[in-house]
Amino acid sequence: MQKKILNQILFLIVVIFFLNLLAMKFYWYWSIPWFDMLMHFLGGLFISLVLLWLNYFRGLLGSFSKKKAILIAILGTLVIGLLWEIFEFSLDTFITEKSWDMADTLSDLFFDLLGAGIGTIYYYARLKE
Repeated sequence: MQKKILNQILFLIVVIFFLNLLAMKFYWYWSIPWFDMLMHFLGGLFISLVLLWLNYFRGLLGSFSKKKAILIAILGTLVIGLLWEIFEFSLDTFITEKSWDMADTLSDLFFDLLGAGIGTIYYYARLKE
């Protein structure tokens, strides 16, 4: 089962990569208002699945209980999302000179966490199969 989940994680990162490539080429981030939300959702999904897989299968993060593994997946996704938002803020402030948009930041973090929640539910549902 873990090998199937790993294959799905690898497939997901390829999908994210190509969607981002197309989005940059065709300006989807600017022309399709909901596209950024989709990408943050997929990113949160990916991060949570990777963290859960590392914990359960490889023990690379240590072997934690189910509750702790879920907490690590959610908080890990939040931390990475926050780091991304800091990067985005820095880029907007110092390079593009755009003003910070709190609504966009909160939306991005919400969709990161929504993806992490769905990823966690999916992961543990797959383990029961």
